[in-house]
Amino acid sequence: MDYLLPRPKLAEKAPGSFELAPGAGISGPAHLVDSVRTALAVLDLRPAETAAVRVEQDPELGDEAYRITITAESVRIAASGPAGAFYAAQTLRQLLPADAFRSAPLPGAVWTLPAGRIEDAPGFSWRGTHMDVSRHFLPKRDVLRMIDLLALHKLNRLHLHLVDDQGWRVESRAYPLLHEVGSHRAQTTTSPFGDEPTFDGLPHGGYYTLTDLAEISAYARARAVTIVPEIDVPGHASAILAAYPSLGAKPGEPYDVLDRWGVSPAILSPLPATVEFLATVIDEIIGALGSVPYFHIGGDECVLDDWEASPEIRAYQAELGLETPGDLHAWFLRRLADVLAERGSRAVVWDEAFVSGMLRQDTIVMPWRGQGVGRRAASAGHDVVATPVFPMYFDYAEAASEEEPVAIGDTITVEDVAEFAPAPSEWTPEERDRVIGAQFQLWSERIPDSRTLDYRAWPRGCAAAEITWTGGPAVRAEFLPRLDAHLVRLDAFGVEYRPLAGPRPWQRGGTGWRRHRPGVVLVHEVMSHLDEMTFSAESTRPSM
Repeated sequence: MDYLLPRPKLAEKAPGSFELAPGAGISGPAHLVDSVRTALAVLDLRPAETAAVRVEQDPELGDEAYRITITAESVRIAASGPAGAFYAAQTLRQLLPADAFRSAPLPGAVWTLPAGRIEDAPGFSWRGTHMDVSRHFLPKRDVLRMIDLLALHKLNRLHLHLVDDQGWRVESRAYPLLHEVGSHRAQTTTSPFGDEPTFDGLPHGGYYTLTDLAEISAYARARAVTIVPEIDVPGHASAILAAYPSLGAKPGEPYDVLDRWGVSPAILSPLPATVEFLATVIDEIIGALGSVPYFHIGGDECVLDDWEASPEIRAYQAELGLETPGDLHAWFLRRLADVLAERGSRAVVWDEAFVSGMLRQDTIVMPWRGQGVGRRAASAGHDVVATPVFPMYFDYAEAASEEEPVAIGDTITVEDVAEFAPAPSEWTPEERDRVIGAQFQLWSERIPDSRTLDYRAWPRGCAAAEITWTGGPAVRAEFLPRLDAHLVRLDAFGVEYRPLAGPRPWQRGGTGWRRHRPGVVLVHEVMSHLDEMTFSAESTRPSM
Protein backbone atom coordinates (compact mmCIF):
# COMPACT_ATOMS: atom_id res chain seq x y z
CA MET A 1 0.00 0.00 0.00
CA ASP A 2 3.07 2.23 0.01
CA TYR A 3 3.10 2.80 -3.76
CA LEU A 4 -0.42 3.89 -4.67
CA LEU A 5 -0.81 6.81 -7.08
CA PRO A 6 -2.58 9.10 -6.49
CA ARG A 7 -1.98 8.79 -2.76
CA PRO A 8 -5.13 7.85 -0.80
CA LYS A 9 -6.24 9.78 2.27
CA LEU A 10 -5.80 6.75 4.52
CA ALA A 11 -4.07 3.42 3.90
CA GLU A 12 -3.41 1.01 6.76
CA LYS A 13 -1.73 -2.37 6.40
CA ALA A 14 -2.83 -5.47 8.29
CA PRO A 15 -1.34 -8.95 8.62
CA GLY A 16 -2.10 -11.45 5.89
CA SER A 17 -3.36 -11.33 2.33
CA PHE A 18 -6.23 -12.38 0.11
CA GLU A 19 -5.80 -14.41 -3.07
CA LEU A 20 -8.21 -13.85 -5.93
CA ALA A 21 -8.76 -16.89 -8.11
CA PRO A 22 -9.39 -16.33 -11.85
CA GLY A 23 -13.09 -15.79 -12.40
CA ALA A 24 -13.75 -15.13 -8.72
CA GLY A 25 -17.25 -14.16 -7.70
CA ILE A 26 -18.46 -10.64 -6.92
CA SER A 27 -21.73 -9.63 -5.28
CA GLY A 28 -23.58 -6.41 -4.55
CA PRO A 29 -25.83 -3.83 -6.26
CA ALA A 30 -25.62 -4.40 -10.02
CA HIS A 31 -24.68 -0.83 -10.98
CA LEU A 32 -21.77 -0.83 -8.52
CA VAL A 33 -20.65 -4.34 -9.44
CA ASP A 34 -20.60 -3.33 -13.12
CA SER A 35 -18.23 -0.44 -12.33
CA VAL A 36 -15.85 -2.71 -10.43
CA ARG A 37 -15.87 -5.30 -13.19
CA THR A 38 -15.18 -2.61 -15.82
CA ALA A 39 -12.13 -1.36 -13.92
CA LEU A 40 -10.89 -4.91 -13.23
CA ALA A 41 -11.76 -6.54 -16.55
CA VAL A 42 -8.48 -8.47 -16.55
CA LEU A 43 -9.63 -10.38 -13.43
CA ASP A 44 -12.84 -11.64 -15.06
CA LEU A 45 -14.88 -11.22 -11.87
CA ARG A 46 -18.26 -12.92 -12.18
CA PRO A 47 -21.50 -11.87 -10.48
CA ALA A 48 -22.62 -14.33 -7.83
CA GLU A 49 -25.10 -14.26 -4.95
CA THR A 50 -22.39 -15.04 -2.41
CA ALA A 51 -18.83 -14.09 -3.20
CA ALA A 52 -15.51 -13.21 -1.61
CA VAL A 53 -15.56 -9.78 -3.32
CA ARG A 54 -18.50 -7.81 -1.94
CA VAL A 55 -19.63 -4.35 -2.97
CA GLU A 56 -21.86 -2.38 -0.62
CA GLN A 57 -23.70 0.89 -1.17
CA ASP A 58 -23.02 3.51 1.51
CA PRO A 59 -25.00 6.70 0.88
CA GLU A 60 -22.95 8.51 3.54
CA LEU A 61 -19.92 8.51 1.25
CA GLY A 62 -19.37 11.22 -1.37
CA ASP A 63 -20.02 10.54 -5.05
CA GLU A 64 -16.39 9.65 -5.78
CA ALA A 65 -15.36 8.41 -2.33
CA TYR A 66 -14.80 4.77 -1.45
CA ARG A 67 -13.70 2.43 1.31
CA ILE A 68 -11.83 -0.87 0.90
CA THR A 69 -11.33 -3.56 3.55
CA ILE A 70 -9.16 -6.58 2.70
CA THR A 71 -8.87 -9.57 5.01
CA ALA A 72 -7.71 -13.14 4.50
CA GLU A 73 -11.36 -14.12 3.88
CA SER A 74 -12.77 -11.34 1.67
CA VAL A 75 -12.53 -8.02 -0.13
CA ARG A 76 -15.19 -5.47 0.76
CA ILE A 77 -15.81 -2.28 -1.20
CA ALA A 78 -18.13 0.50 -0.05
CA ALA A 79 -19.23 3.36 -2.29
CA SER A 80 -22.27 5.56 -2.75
CA GLY A 81 -22.29 5.34 -6.53
CA PRO A 82 -20.58 3.97 -9.64
CA ALA A 83 -17.68 6.46 -9.64
CA GLY A 84 -16.61 5.56 -6.11
CA ALA A 85 -16.87 1.84 -6.88
CA PHE A 86 -14.84 2.33 -10.04
CA TYR A 87 -12.08 4.20 -8.21
CA ALA A 88 -12.00 1.57 -5.47
CA ALA A 89 -11.39 -1.03 -8.16
CA GLN A 90 -8.61 1.06 -9.69
CA THR A 91 -6.93 1.16 -6.28
CA LEU A 92 -7.28 -2.63 -5.94
CA ARG A 93 -5.65 -2.95 -9.35
CA GLN A 94 -2.62 -1.03 -8.08
CA LEU A 95 -2.36 -3.39 -5.10
CA LEU A 96 -1.95 -6.31 -7.51
CA PRO A 97 1.22 -7.13 -9.48
CA ALA A 98 1.87 -4.82 -12.45
CA ASP A 99 0.67 -7.54 -14.84
CA ALA A 100 -2.87 -6.59 -13.77
CA PHE A 101 -2.39 -3.62 -16.12
CA ARG A 102 -2.03 -5.83 -19.18
CA SER A 103 -4.92 -6.41 -21.56
CA ALA A 104 -5.20 -10.10 -20.67
CA PRO A 105 -3.96 -12.22 -17.75
CA LEU A 106 -0.67 -13.99 -18.33
CA PRO A 107 -0.59 -17.79 -17.91
CA GLY A 108 -0.23 -18.74 -14.27
CA ALA A 109 -1.03 -15.22 -13.01
CA VAL A 110 -1.66 -15.09 -9.26
CA TRP A 111 -3.70 -12.18 -7.93
CA THR A 112 -2.74 -11.57 -4.30
CA LEU A 113 -3.96 -8.52 -2.38
CA PRO A 114 -2.31 -7.35 0.85
CA ALA A 115 -4.65 -7.13 3.83
CA GLY A 116 -5.54 -3.69 5.12
CA ARG A 117 -7.95 -0.78 4.96
CA ILE A 118 -8.15 2.20 2.58
CA GLU A 119 -10.44 5.22 2.84
CA ASP A 120 -10.29 7.79 0.10
CA ALA A 121 -11.99 10.75 -1.58
CA PRO A 122 -10.82 13.40 -4.05
CA GLY A 123 -9.63 16.87 -3.11
CA PHE A 124 -11.02 18.46 -6.30
CA SER A 125 -14.09 17.62 -8.33
CA TRP A 126 -12.49 18.62 -11.68
CA ARG A 127 -9.43 16.52 -12.50
CA GLY A 128 -8.93 17.00 -16.16
CA THR A 129 -7.07 16.61 -19.41
CA HIS A 130 -7.40 18.86 -22.46
CA MET A 131 -6.83 17.06 -25.75
CA ASP A 132 -6.47 19.21 -28.87
CA VAL A 133 -7.69 17.13 -31.81
CA SER A 134 -8.02 20.12 -34.13
CA ARG A 135 -4.39 21.01 -34.89
CA HIS A 136 -3.57 17.34 -35.40
CA PHE A 137 -6.48 14.94 -35.62
CA LEU A 138 -6.30 11.85 -33.44
CA PRO A 139 -8.65 9.01 -34.41
CA LYS A 140 -11.33 7.58 -32.16
CA ARG A 141 -9.14 4.73 -30.92
CA ASP A 142 -6.72 7.28 -29.43
CA VAL A 143 -9.54 9.09 -27.63
CA LEU A 144 -10.82 5.82 -26.15
CA ARG A 145 -7.31 4.90 -25.04
CA MET A 146 -6.86 8.29 -23.40
CA ILE A 147 -10.11 7.70 -21.50
CA ASP A 148 -8.66 4.42 -20.21
CA LEU A 149 -5.52 6.21 -19.05
CA LEU A 150 -7.49 8.97 -17.35
CA ALA A 151 -9.61 6.39 -15.55
CA LEU A 152 -6.51 4.53 -14.41
CA HIS A 153 -5.31 7.76 -12.74
CA LYS A 154 -8.72 8.81 -11.31
CA LEU A 155 -8.84 11.78 -13.70
CA ASN A 156 -12.46 12.53 -14.56
CA ARG A 157 -12.72 15.21 -17.28
CA LEU A 158 -11.71 14.89 -20.94
CA HIS A 159 -11.88 18.31 -22.58
CA LEU A 160 -11.99 17.77 -26.36
CA HIS A 161 -10.85 20.80 -28.38
CA LEU A 162 -12.95 19.99 -31.46
CA VAL A 163 -12.46 23.07 -33.63
CA ASP A 164 -9.78 25.59 -34.40
CA ASP A 165 -8.31 27.33 -37.43
CA GLN A 166 -6.62 24.09 -38.48
CA GLY A 167 -9.65 21.83 -38.55
CA TRP A 168 -13.27 21.11 -37.66
CA ARG A 169 -13.49 17.63 -36.11
CA VAL A 170 -17.12 16.57 -35.77
CA GLU A 171 -19.83 15.62 -38.24
CA SER A 172 -22.70 18.05 -38.72
CA ARG A 173 -25.81 16.83 -40.45
CA ALA A 174 -27.32 20.30 -40.37
CA TYR A 175 -24.22 21.96 -41.87
CA PRO A 176 -22.37 19.16 -43.69
CA LEU A 177 -19.74 21.41 -45.25
CA LEU A 178 -18.25 21.73 -41.77
CA HIS A 179 -16.90 18.19 -41.95
CA GLU A 180 -16.76 17.88 -45.73
CA VAL A 181 -14.63 21.03 -46.16
CA GLY A 182 -13.50 22.14 -42.70
CA SER A 183 -12.06 18.82 -41.51
CA HIS A 184 -8.94 18.74 -43.70
CA ARG A 185 -6.09 20.92 -44.92
CA ALA A 186 -3.73 20.59 -47.85
CA GLN A 187 -0.53 20.61 -45.81
CA THR A 188 0.97 21.43 -42.42
CA THR A 189 3.79 23.73 -41.41
CA THR A 190 7.03 22.11 -40.31
CA SER A 191 9.08 25.23 -39.56
CA PRO A 192 10.34 25.90 -36.02
CA PHE A 193 8.98 28.80 -34.01
CA GLY A 194 10.10 32.13 -35.51
CA ASP A 195 11.49 30.72 -38.79
CA GLU A 196 10.31 31.30 -42.32
CA PRO A 197 7.41 28.89 -42.97
CA THR A 198 8.04 25.51 -44.55
CA PHE A 199 5.43 22.83 -45.19
CA ASP A 200 5.24 19.05 -45.42
CA GLY A 201 3.04 18.93 -48.55
CA LEU A 202 0.89 16.20 -46.97
CA PRO A 203 -2.90 16.44 -46.66
CA HIS A 204 -4.11 16.11 -43.07
CA GLY A 205 -7.60 15.66 -41.70
CA GLY A 206 -10.30 13.62 -40.06
CA TYR A 207 -13.46 13.99 -37.97
CA TYR A 208 -15.69 12.08 -35.57
CA THR A 209 -19.16 11.13 -36.66
CA LEU A 210 -21.99 11.94 -34.28
CA THR A 211 -22.24 8.20 -33.65
CA ASP A 212 -18.53 8.20 -32.76
CA LEU A 213 -19.22 10.93 -30.21
CA ALA A 214 -22.07 8.89 -28.74
CA GLU A 215 -19.73 5.89 -28.41
CA ILE A 216 -16.95 8.00 -26.87
CA SER A 217 -19.39 9.46 -24.35
CA ALA A 218 -20.81 6.07 -23.34
CA TYR A 219 -17.32 4.60 -23.02
CA ALA A 220 -16.21 7.54 -20.88
CA ARG A 221 -19.32 7.49 -18.67
CA ALA A 222 -18.72 3.82 -17.81
CA ARG A 223 -15.25 4.85 -16.61
CA ALA A 224 -16.30 7.85 -14.52
CA VAL A 225 -15.06 10.33 -17.14
CA THR A 226 -17.13 13.30 -18.35
CA ILE A 227 -16.58 14.56 -21.90
CA VAL A 228 -16.32 18.36 -22.13
CA PRO A 229 -16.68 19.39 -25.80
CA GLU A 230 -15.21 22.67 -26.99
CA ILE A 231 -16.31 24.73 -29.98
CA ASP A 232 -13.86 27.65 -29.79
CA VAL A 233 -15.55 30.88 -30.97
CA PRO A 234 -15.75 33.59 -32.18
CA GLY A 235 -12.02 33.56 -33.09
CA HIS A 236 -9.96 30.61 -34.33
CA ALA A 237 -12.61 30.38 -37.07
CA SER A 238 -10.71 29.61 -40.30
CA ALA A 239 -12.05 26.05 -40.60
CA ILE A 240 -15.65 27.15 -40.03
CA LEU A 241 -15.32 30.00 -42.51
CA ALA A 242 -13.68 27.78 -45.12
CA ALA A 243 -16.97 25.86 -45.09
CA TYR A 244 -19.41 28.77 -44.55
CA PRO A 245 -17.74 32.12 -45.36
CA SER A 246 -21.07 33.94 -45.01
CA LEU A 247 -20.74 33.53 -41.22
CA GLY A 248 -17.63 35.70 -41.19
CA ALA A 249 -17.21 39.35 -40.30
CA LYS A 250 -16.24 39.94 -43.95
CA PRO A 251 -18.99 38.11 -45.90
CA GLY A 252 -17.90 36.78 -49.25
CA GLU A 253 -14.20 36.68 -48.45
CA PRO A 254 -12.82 33.17 -49.08
CA TYR A 255 -11.01 31.29 -46.33
CA ASP A 256 -8.87 28.17 -46.21
CA VAL A 257 -8.39 25.74 -43.35
CA LEU A 258 -5.18 27.09 -41.83
CA ASP A 259 -1.94 25.18 -42.47
CA ARG A 260 0.21 27.05 -39.93
CA TRP A 261 0.13 27.83 -36.21
CA GLY A 262 -0.47 31.08 -34.36
CA VAL A 263 -3.32 33.54 -33.91
CA SER A 264 -5.47 34.07 -37.00
CA PRO A 265 -7.59 37.18 -37.72
CA ALA A 266 -10.42 34.91 -38.94
CA ILE A 267 -13.45 35.62 -36.77
CA LEU A 268 -17.15 34.82 -36.89
CA SER A 269 -19.69 37.57 -37.19
CA PRO A 270 -21.57 38.22 -33.92
CA LEU A 271 -24.87 38.74 -35.75
CA PRO A 272 -27.99 36.66 -34.94
CA ALA A 273 -27.44 34.25 -37.86
CA THR A 274 -24.18 33.11 -36.28
CA VAL A 275 -25.83 32.48 -32.92
CA GLU A 276 -28.54 30.45 -34.66
CA PHE A 277 -25.90 28.44 -36.52
CA LEU A 278 -23.96 27.71 -33.33
CA ALA A 279 -27.11 26.81 -31.42
CA THR A 280 -27.89 24.19 -34.06
CA VAL A 281 -24.39 22.74 -33.93
CA ILE A 282 -24.46 22.73 -30.11
CA ASP A 283 -27.75 20.81 -30.25
CA GLU A 284 -26.17 18.21 -32.54
CA ILE A 285 -23.19 17.70 -30.22
CA ILE A 286 -25.31 17.57 -27.06
CA GLY A 287 -27.68 15.16 -28.78
CA ALA A 288 -24.78 12.85 -29.63
CA LEU A 289 -23.02 13.01 -26.27
CA GLY A 290 -26.20 12.76 -24.22
CA SER A 291 -25.88 14.53 -20.90
CA VAL A 292 -23.40 17.43 -21.29
CA PRO A 293 -23.00 19.18 -17.95
CA TYR A 294 -20.19 21.39 -19.30
CA PHE A 295 -19.66 22.87 -22.77
CA HIS A 296 -16.58 24.96 -23.57
CA ILE A 297 -17.08 27.91 -25.95
CA GLY A 298 -13.52 29.26 -26.03
CA GLY A 299 -13.53 33.04 -26.28
CA ASP A 300 -9.73 33.32 -26.45
CA GLU A 301 -7.33 35.16 -28.75
CA CYS A 302 -9.95 37.07 -30.72
CA VAL A 303 -8.70 39.65 -33.21
CA LEU A 304 -11.60 42.15 -33.34
CA ASP A 305 -10.30 44.31 -36.23
CA ASP A 306 -12.89 43.00 -38.71
CA TRP A 307 -15.75 43.72 -36.30
CA GLU A 308 -14.50 47.29 -35.95
CA ALA A 309 -14.28 47.66 -39.73
CA SER A 310 -17.77 46.30 -40.50
CA PRO A 311 -20.57 48.91 -40.74
CA GLU A 312 -23.18 46.19 -40.21
CA ILE A 313 -21.50 44.88 -37.06
CA ARG A 314 -20.92 48.38 -35.72
CA ALA A 315 -24.60 49.15 -36.24
CA TYR A 316 -25.59 45.96 -34.41
CA GLN A 317 -23.24 46.89 -31.58
CA ALA A 318 -24.91 50.29 -31.29
CA GLU A 319 -28.38 48.70 -31.43
CA LEU A 320 -27.41 46.56 -28.42
CA GLY A 321 -26.21 49.67 -26.56
CA LEU A 322 -22.60 48.47 -26.45
CA GLU A 323 -19.68 50.86 -26.66
CA THR A 324 -16.79 48.80 -28.03
CA PRO A 325 -16.06 45.62 -30.02
CA GLY A 326 -14.72 44.21 -26.73
CA ASP A 327 -18.15 44.72 -25.18
CA LEU A 328 -19.70 42.98 -28.18
CA HIS A 329 -17.29 40.05 -27.73
CA ALA A 330 -18.46 39.78 -24.11
CA TRP A 331 -22.13 40.01 -25.13
CA PHE A 332 -21.69 37.30 -27.80
CA LEU A 333 -20.19 34.81 -25.33
CA ARG A 334 -22.86 35.63 -22.76
CA ARG A 335 -25.52 34.94 -25.39
CA LEU A 336 -24.00 31.52 -26.13
CA ALA A 337 -23.81 30.75 -22.41
CA ASP A 338 -27.53 31.51 -22.20
CA VAL A 339 -28.15 29.13 -25.10
CA LEU A 340 -26.26 26.42 -23.20
CA ALA A 341 -28.10 27.14 -19.96
CA GLU A 342 -31.40 26.61 -21.79
CA ARG A 343 -30.09 23.13 -22.64
CA GLY A 344 -28.92 22.29 -19.13
CA SER A 345 -25.19 22.87 -19.73
CA ARG A 346 -22.78 25.22 -17.98
CA ALA A 347 -20.53 27.31 -20.20
CA VAL A 348 -16.77 27.05 -19.78
CA VAL A 349 -14.47 29.74 -21.18
CA TRP A 350 -10.80 30.71 -21.41
CA ASP A 351 -9.89 33.68 -19.26
CA GLU A 352 -10.18 36.38 -21.96
CA ALA A 353 -13.94 35.90 -21.76
CA PHE A 354 -13.85 36.67 -18.03
CA VAL A 355 -11.71 39.77 -18.52
CA SER A 356 -14.31 41.11 -20.95
CA GLY A 357 -16.65 41.30 -17.96
CA MET A 358 -20.11 40.07 -18.96
CA LEU A 359 -20.21 36.38 -18.02
CA ARG A 360 -23.10 34.52 -16.50
CA GLN A 361 -22.31 33.88 -12.86
CA ASP A 362 -22.41 30.10 -13.39
CA THR A 363 -19.79 30.19 -16.16
CA ILE A 364 -16.58 28.30 -15.34
CA VAL A 365 -13.31 30.11 -16.10
CA MET A 366 -10.08 28.47 -17.23
CA PRO A 367 -7.29 30.99 -16.59
CA TRP A 368 -4.55 29.88 -18.98
CA ARG A 369 -2.64 33.14 -18.53
CA GLY A 370 -1.85 32.42 -14.91
CA GLN A 371 -3.01 32.33 -11.33
CA GLY A 372 -3.41 36.12 -11.16
CA VAL A 373 -6.36 36.21 -13.54
CA GLY A 374 -7.61 33.00 -11.92
CA ARG A 375 -7.73 34.72 -8.56
CA ARG A 376 -9.65 37.64 -10.03
CA ALA A 377 -12.20 35.25 -11.51
CA ALA A 378 -12.55 33.39 -8.21
CA SER A 379 -12.92 36.66 -6.33
CA ALA A 380 -15.69 37.64 -8.73
CA GLY A 381 -17.57 34.48 -7.75
CA HIS A 382 -16.77 32.23 -10.73
CA ASP A 383 -15.78 28.61 -10.38
CA VAL A 384 -12.22 28.22 -11.66
CA VAL A 385 -10.32 25.31 -13.20
CA ALA A 386 -6.59 26.02 -12.95
CA THR A 387 -5.00 25.76 -16.43
CA PRO A 388 -1.92 28.04 -16.35
CA VAL A 389 0.72 27.71 -19.05
CA PHE A 390 3.22 26.97 -16.28
CA PRO A 391 3.08 24.18 -15.28
CA MET A 392 -0.01 22.74 -16.99
CA TYR A 393 0.82 23.13 -20.70
CA PHE A 394 2.36 19.83 -21.66
CA ASP A 395 3.34 20.95 -25.17
CA TYR A 396 6.43 22.44 -23.48
CA ALA A 397 9.54 20.26 -23.33
CA GLU A 398 10.52 18.46 -20.14
CA ALA A 399 14.18 19.44 -20.51
CA ALA A 400 16.12 22.16 -22.33
CA SER A 401 17.98 19.61 -24.42
CA GLU A 402 18.46 18.89 -28.10
CA GLU A 403 17.72 15.26 -27.29
CA GLU A 404 14.07 16.17 -26.71
CA PRO A 405 11.60 15.99 -29.59
CA VAL A 406 10.37 19.34 -30.87
CA ALA A 407 8.28 21.38 -28.43
CA ILE A 408 7.05 24.95 -28.28
CA GLY A 409 9.61 25.82 -25.62
CA ASP A 410 11.31 25.01 -22.32
CA THR A 411 10.75 23.74 -19.63
CA ILE A 412 7.99 22.04 -17.60
CA THR A 413 9.09 19.04 -15.56
CA VAL A 414 7.32 16.33 -13.59
CA GLU A 415 8.50 18.05 -10.42
CA ASP A 416 7.04 21.38 -11.60
CA VAL A 417 3.63 19.77 -11.96
CA ALA A 418 3.87 17.86 -8.68
CA GLU A 419 4.68 21.06 -6.78
CA PHE A 420 1.80 23.08 -8.27
CA ALA A 421 -0.99 24.32 -5.98
CA PRO A 422 -4.24 24.81 -7.95
CA ALA A 423 -5.69 26.77 -4.98
CA PRO A 424 -2.74 28.75 -3.57
CA SER A 425 -2.50 29.08 0.20
CA GLU A 426 -2.21 32.87 0.00
CA TRP A 427 -5.70 33.18 -1.51
CA THR A 428 -8.63 33.86 0.79
CA PRO A 429 -10.73 30.86 1.88
CA GLU A 430 -13.57 32.12 -0.31
CA GLU A 431 -11.29 32.32 -3.35
CA ARG A 432 -9.83 28.88 -2.68
CA ASP A 433 -13.31 27.40 -2.42
CA ARG A 434 -14.00 28.61 -5.97
CA VAL A 435 -11.18 26.45 -7.40
CA ILE A 436 -12.95 23.28 -8.45
CA GLY A 437 -9.84 21.65 -9.89
CA ALA A 438 -7.15 21.74 -12.54
CA GLN A 439 -6.31 20.16 -15.86
CA PHE A 440 -3.29 19.73 -18.09
CA GLN A 441 -3.36 20.88 -21.71
CA LEU A 442 -2.13 18.84 -24.67
CA TRP A 443 -2.05 21.41 -27.48
CA SER A 444 -1.23 19.38 -30.56
CA GLU A 445 0.72 21.63 -32.94
CA ARG A 446 3.71 19.42 -32.12
CA ILE A 447 1.78 16.27 -31.18
CA PRO A 448 1.17 14.64 -34.57
CA ASP A 449 0.41 11.10 -33.39
CA SER A 450 -0.45 8.86 -30.46
CA ARG A 451 3.17 7.98 -29.64
CA THR A 452 4.02 11.64 -29.19
CA LEU A 453 0.82 12.06 -27.18
CA ASP A 454 2.01 9.38 -24.74
CA TYR A 455 5.40 11.04 -24.47
CA ARG A 456 3.96 14.46 -23.68
CA ALA A 457 1.20 13.32 -21.33
CA TRP A 458 3.01 10.85 -19.10
CA PRO A 459 4.46 10.85 -16.48
CA ARG A 460 3.59 14.55 -16.04
CA GLY A 461 -0.06 13.48 -16.14
CA CYS A 462 0.65 11.21 -13.16
CA ALA A 463 1.75 14.28 -11.21
CA ALA A 464 -1.39 16.14 -12.30
CA ALA A 465 -3.50 13.22 -11.07
CA GLU A 466 -1.69 13.34 -7.73
CA ILE A 467 -2.26 17.05 -7.04
CA THR A 468 -5.87 17.10 -8.22
CA TRP A 469 -6.86 13.97 -6.27
CA THR A 470 -5.05 14.87 -3.06
CA GLY A 471 -5.99 18.54 -3.31
CA GLY A 472 -2.54 20.11 -3.20
CA PRO A 473 1.17 19.89 -4.01
CA ALA A 474 3.03 16.62 -3.59
CA VAL A 475 6.05 16.15 -1.36
CA ARG A 476 8.83 15.44 -3.83
CA ALA A 477 10.77 12.96 -1.68
CA GLU A 478 7.61 10.96 -1.04
CA PHE A 479 6.05 11.28 -4.52
CA LEU A 480 8.96 10.28 -6.75
CA PRO A 481 9.40 6.75 -5.30
CA ARG A 482 5.70 6.11 -5.81
CA LEU A 483 5.99 7.43 -9.36
CA ASP A 484 8.91 5.06 -10.07
CA ALA A 485 6.77 2.12 -8.97
CA HIS A 486 3.82 3.37 -11.00
CA LEU A 487 5.84 3.57 -14.22
CA VAL A 488 6.15 -0.23 -14.13
CA ARG A 489 2.35 -0.35 -14.34
CA LEU A 490 2.42 2.02 -17.33
CA ASP A 491 4.99 -0.28 -18.98
CA ALA A 492 2.55 -3.17 -18.60
CA PHE A 493 -0.29 -1.03 -19.95
CA GLY A 494 1.81 -0.18 -23.03
CA VAL A 495 2.31 3.56 -22.46
CA GLU A 496 5.24 5.11 -24.35
CA TYR A 497 5.90 7.71 -21.67
CA ARG A 498 9.02 9.84 -21.30
CA PRO A 499 11.39 8.12 -18.86
CA LEU A 500 12.40 10.30 -15.94
CA ALA A 501 16.06 10.09 -17.02
CA GLY A 502 15.31 11.35 -20.54
CA PRO A 503 14.01 10.09 -23.87
CA ARG A 504 14.74 6.64 -25.19
CA PRO A 505 16.88 6.61 -28.34
CA TRP A 506 13.89 6.39 -30.66
CA GLN A 507 12.06 9.16 -28.80
CA ARG A 508 14.80 11.74 -29.36
CA GLY A 509 14.38 14.70 -31.67
CA GLY A 510 17.05 13.67 -34.15
CA THR A 511 18.27 16.04 -36.86
CA GLY A 512 15.13 16.50 -38.96
CA TRP A 513 11.87 18.30 -38.40
CA ARG A 514 11.52 16.78 -34.90
CA ARG A 515 14.69 18.46 -33.64
CA HIS A 516 14.07 20.59 -30.56
CA ARG A 517 15.76 23.98 -30.26
CA PRO A 518 16.35 24.73 -26.57
CA GLY A 519 16.03 28.28 -25.34
CA VAL A 520 14.00 29.73 -28.21
CA VAL A 521 10.85 30.06 -26.08
CA LEU A 522 11.20 30.00 -22.27
CA VAL A 523 8.06 29.28 -20.32
CA HIS A 524 8.91 31.67 -17.46
CA GLU A 525 9.44 34.54 -19.90
CA VAL A 526 6.11 33.70 -21.53
CA MET A 527 4.35 33.76 -18.17
CA SER A 528 5.84 37.14 -17.27
CA HIS A 529 3.88 38.98 -19.96
CA LEU A 530 0.72 36.94 -20.47
CA ASP A 531 -1.55 39.10 -18.30
CA GLU A 532 -0.81 42.12 -20.46
CA MET A 533 -1.09 40.30 -23.77
CA THR A 534 -3.46 41.59 -26.44
CA PHE A 535 -4.11 39.93 -29.78
CA SER A 536 -3.78 41.27 -33.30
CA ALA A 537 -3.54 39.75 -36.73
CA GLU A 538 0.23 39.44 -36.22
CA SER A 539 0.06 37.77 -32.80
CA THR A 540 1.47 34.34 -32.05
CA ARG A 541 0.17 32.58 -28.97
CA PRO A 542 3.05 31.61 -26.70
CA SER A 543 1.69 28.08 -26.52
CA MET A 544 2.08 27.64 -30.22
